[in-house]
Amino acid sequence: MAKANSTRGQSAPVPQQIERSILLLRGHKVMLDFDLAALYAVETKALNKAVKRNVSRFPEDFMFELSEEEFADLRFQFGTSRWGGRRYRPYAFTEQGVAMLSSVLRSERAVKVNIEIVRAFVRLRSMLATHQELARKVEALEKKYDAQFKVVFDAIRQLMTPAGRPIGFGAGK
Repeated sequence: MAKANSTRGQSAPVPQQIERSILLLRGHKVMLDFDLAALYAVETKALNKAVKRNVSRFPEDFMFELSEEEFADLRFQFGTSRWGGRRYRPYAFTEQGVAMLSSVLRSERAVKVNIEIVRAFVRLRSMLATHQELARKVEALEKKYDAQFKVVFDAIRQLMTPAGRPIGFGAGK
C-alpha cells in the first residue's frame, strides 16, 4: 500500500487545485497519475505500483495509459521539454478509477483527497449541465426571434465557448 510519510501538517487540497487537474481525454473526464500522486502526497511511482499490485480493480473504463500522441500533446501543452522530466506515458484515471484508488491507497490523506475529488467531479457535472441548458435556451431564443438579433446570439455563443487549453478543465496549470 502506498502511503504518505506523514499526514500531519499537510493541508487538504483546495477544490480549484483538483479542478485544474481534471482533463478531458478520449471523451472522459480524467486525472493523471502524477496529479493524483501530488494530491495524495505520494510519489507517482508508489501510486502506480499500488495500482499494478491491484490491476484487476482498474479495468479500461477506470484507467488507461496515454498514447504517444496524447502524451506528446500534453508535453506541448504544459511546455515540458522532450528530454526533461518523465519519459514514460502517464496513466489517466476516470472518476470511477479515482474512487477505486481509495481501496488501494489507505492513508487518512487518501480518504480526504478522494472525498474532495468526488466533489469536484460532481461540481463539474453540474457546471456542464448548466452550460448545456444555457446553450439550449439561447438556441430556442434564436429560433424565436428574427435575424436582427443574430449578432447578439453569435456574441453570446462566442462568450460561452471555453478559451484556453482544449483538453483541460478550468484555468491552465
